[in-house]
Amino acid sequence: MKYGNVPGVDKPVSRIVQGTVMTPGDDEARWHDLFDAVYELGCNTFDTAHVYGAGENERSVGRWINSRGIRDKVVIVGKGAHHNADRKCVTPYDITAHLHDSLARFQTGYIDLYLLHRDDQSVPVGPIMEALNEHLSAGRIKAIGASNWTARRIADANAYAIERGMTPFVVTSPQYSLVEMLEEPWEGCISISGPQGESERAWYLDKKMAVFAWSSLAGGFLSGRLTRDNLAQHEEELYYRCYVNETNLQRLDRAREAASAKGVSVPQLALAYVLNQPLDVFALVAPVTAREFEDILPALELNLSPEELAWLDLETDVRVV
Repeated sequence: MKYGNVPGVDKPVSRIVQGTVMTPGDDEARWHDLFDAVYELGCNTFDTAHVYGAGENERSVGRWINSRGIRDKVVIVGKGAHHNADRKCVTPYDITAHLHDSLARFQTGYIDLYLLHRDDQSVPVGPIMEALNEHLSAGRIKAIGASNWTARRIADANAYAIERGMTPFVVTSPQYSLVEMLEEPWEGCISISGPQGESERAWYLDKKMAVFAWSSLAGGFLSGRLTRDNLAQHEEELYYRCYVNETNLQRLDRAREAASAKGVSVPQLALAYVLNQPLDVFALVAPVTAREFEDILPALELNLSPEELAWLDLETDVRVV
């Protein structure tokens, strides 16, 4: 495993982050065994959310961490302020309520990295940053970030905070992968993939802001299971609607070609594409078995040149693999 650092978090943060949305499901012990295995493989960072499983996700992850006695070694990524069916929840009241819910569910005194799960651009950034900084000062959270916010809104929020001597967002969490998002999988999602995300990526690079890339294998599009020959078998998958078009299939073709040339798998190559960007990237993944997690670890050691990255992303036709 490789690790990075997030300002405010006093532990190393694994470059590959294990998703927990599947927990607890109908077999909590199975998922706890999975977390044991990936933790032994060096992953100490786990992505959670207030909205997952109507709270059972956080309760289950908390039971796992507390029963193993590893709270001081594990980085919890928590997310709150997700919209519900009745209204948007990006308000100081909801941020506070969701955070206290999450702390009670985890049965812990703090969350290492707290992200706002969605944005509501009708709400001024000032009260949002003031509320988050109140919780930072109280020690309930150690660092803050935004998931599915535009770079412009993050810039506005950080300018407000810095002008007033407060702590700004230090993390962004958009969708980012080799292939472009054609349609958002869920309402309010933000992607920085493809040509349309170039300006946002440049801003994050300039600000040296950590990027926690969700769906870095495009929800399964880059899992290695999908080919041009079996497209019809995948039509019911969420990633088919969100990622399948000719341009992305060409990227998949090149990923397959490069993977074959380098003796690696398609998901290893695709994950390496994200991890080799000049950005400070942490890749969020959701393997459902220890073997799947172990199989993607070689991506951490796979170096891709800028020319190879450009060829994979169809920026050039000059073959470099």
